[in-house]
Amino acid sequence: MPDEARRLVGVVDDDEAVRDSLGFLLETAGLNVVTYSSAAQFLSEASLDDLACLVVDQHMPELTGLQLITRLRRQGVTLPIALITGSPSADLIRLAGELGVAGVLEKPLDDAALLAFIEGVIV
Repeated sequence: MPDEARRLVGVVDDDEAVRDSLGFLLETAGLNVVTYSSAAQFLSEASLDDLACLVVDQHMPELTGLQLITRLRRQGVTLPIALITGSPSADLIRLAGELGVAGVLEKPLDDAALLAFIEGVIV
């Protein structure tokens, strides 16, 4: 079992209701959660060394999820990432795979699938 510091999950989504819902789900599952309302907030405030994994929404203003992930990968960040989207096109899935995204999950999210993904990458 990983230590508590490595059980911190970052959630980046511009929709407050989604952030709250995901935070509640993950905390109920025994995980620590930190949420960010935008990619810009994440880039300016996140402590990457503390995160076990990241859940990122694709459709956000200013920077999309893939744009955020591209920046992180260019900085050498290898953190496991799940990209969530309401419209998982073949191109999106291909691009996410090229960026080393660990999973693309479709909204509405299946709670069990999200938890299985997270538990799988932080063990």
